Amino acid sequence: MENVILIIHLVLALCLIGIVLLQRNEGGGLGMGGGGAITGRAASTPLGKLTWFFAACFIGTSITLTILAAQNAAGTSVVDRIGNAPVPAEDSAPAETAPGLPSGQDLLPPAPVAPGGDAPLMPPRAD
Repeated sequence: MENVILIIHLVLALCLIGIVLLQRNEGGGLGMGGGGAITGRAASTPLGKLTWFFAACFIGTSITLTILAAQNAAGTSVVDRIGNAPVPAEDSAPAETAPGLPSGQDLLPPAPVAPGGDAPLMPPRAD
């Protein structure tokens, strides 16, 4: 049941996006454009009525999905479910881990050596 309502919800969302994109831009923001001379209300068009219909259905399916999700939650919290997670046994084999990252000294180039000698020109950096 929940999957059917979810599919209807997604189809309504796509229809609502499409119908809004099909409408003509009236230029004025906050209800300033179009409509009659005296009232600030826009003329009712079939696309406007269809937008209201899709919006009402979308809100209805949203509320229905919320109610169904609340009923399926069965009064448990996510924190409660984390606290009841199974703990691995101590005698089980340890999980593989990634090898460690190289230290900063492994990434540095070797120190330059003075000509004719084995002593470096600069002492190594201590990080």
